[in-house]
Amino acid sequence: MRGDAVRVGGDARQRFYDARGYGRPLDGNEIALSRVEAAHLLFRGDLSGIELGDDSDPVGFERFFVASAAAADRFAVRFLVYSDLRDRGFYLSPAREPWPGGSDAPSDAVDFVAYERGETPDTGNVKYPIQVVGERESVAAAGLAGRTLAVVDEESDITYFAAESGGIEGATDYEPPESLAGVLLADRVVVWDAPEDLYERGFYGRPLTGRAADVEGALQLSLVEAASLAADGRLSLSASVGSGDVDGKRGDAAARIVARGRDVEGERFDRRLAVYKRLRAADTVPKTGFKFGADFRTYLDVETVDDLPHSEHLVRVVGPAHEFSPRELSLDVRLAGGVRKEMAFALTAVGGEHPAERGDTREGDAARNADVDWLSVDRLTP
Repeated sequence: MRGDAVRVGGDARQRFYDARGYGRPLDGNEIALSRVEAAHLLFRGDLSGIELGDDSDPVGFERFFVASAAAADRFAVRFLVYSDLRDRGFYLSPAREPWPGGSDAPSDAVDFVAYERGETPDTGNVKYPIQVVGERESVAAAGLAGRTLAVVDEESDITYFAAESGGIEGATDYEPPESLAGVLLADRVVVWDAPEDLYERGFYGRPLTGRAADVEGALQLSLVEAASLAADGRLSLSASVGSGDVDGKRGDAAARIVARGRDVEGERFDRRLAVYKRLRAADTVPKTGFKFGADFRTYLDVETVDDLPHSEHLVRVVGPAHEFSPRELSLDVRLAGGVRKEMAFALTAVGGEHPAERGDTREGDAARNADVDWLSVDRLTP
């Protein structure tokens, strides 16, 4: 050991670095190995022992593993992931300078970079930037895109997740009418004389009545649907049940609906409204994802409700400072995969303060102008 690296002499450069991509070259034929690399070679029997100090006798795998676990953060879980990926045929480098992978690491949170199979750290292209976490650690949602998350559970099994950026784009061609009038109830809006295509082609709301009822044309809108239509000037309110005041004054339809949304849901309503509007602007139809434990499910290309396609995504809305627990992430991704959907997270900072405090002239402008960062996560088998 020299500092936090293991120096190996003899024919180490040819045997380990040139042939199998371990470590980094030093003078002559010497190489330096990270603790994880050295432990893996000890475990395989490629090294016979390591001297921990100038006057110490060489130790084997067990003592070196325990000493490294005491000296290096998360050594045990990083060793498990490193060994697993090596066994799968990948060359890896620690994602920090002066190791070869240091220049290829997109973030300080990345532990290793794994190269394309058959490619070495000298010339290889990075296949997976690996972030290693234990199942009880938290994972920041911001910046996770572009990484491969390797989660080590309490029984040392490893689950890999691929995290990617990119929004959701649809092909639904529908323009809502501009003269809708509704009644604001406790947590929804009813449009009594809704045009048929608002539901049949736009997939807004849900009809209030069944097939055998005398009342026709009544459509229930969720608060996010109603707030979105009202912010675009397409929906007015003819009446409301409960308070319609905003800051002591009777507001317009958008302000009253958003205020009601905040009453029943808190600041999450602003974030969900921002994401809903972004999805509609991308020609996607968002509907509630309640049955799947999500905020929305999405339909990319709706022509009529009678010929509705399969929904493609589950969307959960979170704040930009959100931190996942690996268990939470695994549950979301597993459920989405089980119902043949892609799991997407929408990170947006909207929420809490009144738009007037931000200088917005209309309730709903905050949702319209909010930044939304998209993160899709799926299971991965390297």
